[in-house]
Amino acid sequence: MEKYRVVGIMSGTSLDGVDVALCVFTNRNGKWKFEIECAQTISYSSEMKKKLSSLHLASALIFAEEDAEYGKFLGNLVKSFLKKNKASADFVSSHGHTVFHQPKNGFTTQLGDGASLSAACGLPVACDFRTGDVALGGQGAPLVPVGDKLLFNEYKFCLNLGGIANISFDEGDRRIAFDVCPVNMVLNFLSAQKDFDFDKGGKLAAGGKLDQPLMNKLNWSHDYYFKQSPKSLGREDVEKIFFPILKKSKASVEDKLFTFCRHVAFQIDSIFPVPYSSKDKMLVTGGGAHNSFLMKTIGEYSKFKIIVPEKRLVDFKEALIFAFLGVLRWHGEVNCLKSVTGAARDSCAGAIYRV
Repeated sequence: MEKYRVVGIMSGTSLDGVDVALCVFTNRNGKWKFEIECAQTISYSSEMKKKLSSLHLASALIFAEEDAEYGKFLGNLVKSFLKKNKASADFVSSHGHTVFHQPKNGFTTQLGDGASLSAACGLPVACDFRTGDVALGGQGAPLVPVGDKLLFNEYKFCLNLGGIANISFDEGDRRIAFDVCPVNMVLNFLSAQKDFDFDKGGKLAAGGKLDQPLMNKLNWSHDYYFKQSPKSLGREDVEKIFFPILKKSKASVEDKLFTFCRHVAFQIDSIFPVPYSSKDKMLVTGGGAHNSFLMKTIGEYSKFKIIVPEKRLVDFKEALIFAFLGVLRWHGEVNCLKSVTGAARDSCAGAIYRV
């Protein structure tokens, strides 16, 4: 039996904060099992949030400085996290924070220098999981599906409601996955107009009503939803495609939130052209799973049995799976699937630092 203790780190596009999870993986006869031993979300300060949200506009010099500083920041978080929990780890596996994601132009960039992170926490670090796939012609996203396949194969579908929703499932003998639509990036953007960081429980959205013209524009005025997978959305796409539509609308913030929740539910339902059994289970995780109005709306559209797991897994599944991607990288095993990303071949993605 193999056993690994890995700290997984995830920072998503919604800028909620850094998810840190100490995960224990065991492999017995080729079957992986996991446990999230302890986990924590460290919220970003308003200064850090502002810095990360505008870094794509910074000079190359400022970006290079922040890459190293953010790596140190993450390393110190890991060190404090392990000390607080009186725990130890074999290594760290970090997603970093996405600043640029433009696979059609051949690049993607995640902030958080691995060498700086390793030096700060005193542990080996696996990171930079996306660039190798992009170099092979892939989307570099989503990366979670290999974890879905190996750790959560009792579910027909795995849906994550983060800054951007993504889904993965088996189609025949291959795993496919793709970004569905924006979720929290847009909901948080709208909530900020009412001086809230997010719409807790969907209370603002629940007070709104459907704006059909806005719903039509969200669904039909751009081509992303008509593209075949593999495909992915980045912050740039959301700002370019969705924000202008919402800004032009004269609807109230509540009506925009209500309508966008309906839009999310509609898009999730629309990705299943082939009829599946109503007995099939769909695992739903990510921050959006805490939005009861959004979940109610998705349930009204859904053909499947929706399973929202215990809170720790809802909140830390992505950190868990990035920890797992690090384990596969450590082994030299495939952790990035061409059937998901459209790359020339499957690959073992990521860089390892042993400072």
